[in-house]
Amino acid sequence: MDFDETPEEAAFRAQCREFLSAHAERRDPSTRRITMSTMAADEEAHVKACRDWQRTKADAGWAGLTWPVEYGGRGLSGLMQGIFLEEESHYDVPVGMFAQAIGMMGPTVIAHGTDEHKQRFLRPILRGEQVWCQLFSEPNAGSDLASLRTRAERDGDEYVVDGQKVWTSSAHVADWGMLLARTDWDVPKHRGITFFAVDMRTPGIEVRPLRQATGGAEFNEVFLEQVRIPVANVIGPVNGGWGVAMTTLTSERADIGAAHGSGFDGVVDLARRFGVADDPVVRQKLAQLFTSYEISRFTGYRARTAASRGVAPGPEVSVAKIAVSERLARQGDLVEQIMGAAGTLWGDDAPDEGYWQTMVFLGQWMSRIGGGTEDVQRNIVGERVLGLPREPGNDRTTPFRDLPH
Repeated sequence: MDFDETPEEAAFRAQCREFLSAHAERRDPSTRRITMSTMAADEEAHVKACRDWQRTKADAGWAGLTWPVEYGGRGLSGLMQGIFLEEESHYDVPVGMFAQAIGMMGPTVIAHGTDEHKQRFLRPILRGEQVWCQLFSEPNAGSDLASLRTRAERDGDEYVVDGQKVWTSSAHVADWGMLLARTDWDVPKHRGITFFAVDMRTPGIEVRPLRQATGGAEFNEVFLEQVRIPVANVIGPVNGGWGVAMTTLTSERADIGAAHGSGFDGVVDLARRFGVADDPVVRQKLAQLFTSYEISRFTGYRARTAASRGVAPGPEVSVAKIAVSERLARQGDLVEQIMGAAGTLWGDDAPDEGYWQTMVFLGQWMSRIGGGTEDVQRNIVGERVLGLPREPGNDRTTPFRDLPH
């Protein structure tokens, strides 16, 4: 691809800056801030701020840039959306609360939802009226997601759901959830799963926070007991939810993989402040980290180029996800090496009020595990990109109820 911006792209970038400058303050690049919502002084106020900013963008036509115009988007290319996200990252605005809604549920509804689903969910999502969470993983179904055992049985015009989910980001503040449940136990595990949209205020749903090493509690475990979901809330075909979920997960991996960020300069500044920027070992690791950032950046460009040509995200986004995961691991180790003993400090006693310990070292696991671990992504690349044979097993041909649990 041509890395120089076209006159159209340059003009669009100027429009982005004009909108952002009119509605937000530029962020001081030297300021390091912990952005986990559950570590905010007032989480409810943080969520409201995220909703308000999302509505501001929607009202001005800057939300859902790649979504179809008829659903509130602008029908622009992935390249244009990337330009906006790059510019938005330079401003002090609350983002992140709608990653599941806009980045995952939106594309899923557009691809698999009925006209009723699209009218019901898409515009409210863009306007910040619906925070969504992802009810996929279970205590015994994480990397092997298709082994999920949450049960949904039809009762007239409703499904009755019983089960447990875990590692559910933002479930405690979510309005809606993307739920995978098993509706047929007599077919192989991938074929008996159905995708539901569930109102998180439905009786029978209990959300319990999971305290993380960072001190926050973004993740939750969710218990569902006799939860009644209308049949109208099924997204895609009954027992065909695995294909629907792949759209969701691919979108999630694409978002994580495209988040190359601009954190390298901050690491260099940290090394200078600690007087180790001239250390040959540190300099070599900084060079490796810079290379990792560049790999992520160019891989993101490839994904955007494909999207601008109408090519939906595919298994190749797993390459981007692997690149980001490896970079996060390298960066987390490096900042701790740079800080030395100060890397063991916490909170106000730590450099930059604990930003490096919380967001970079301990916080790396959210993105590394979210959307599937590195090992899962390597399996996807091996099987779907390189054409290597699948791992041996009978779980794709044996009815789920006959598999050992």
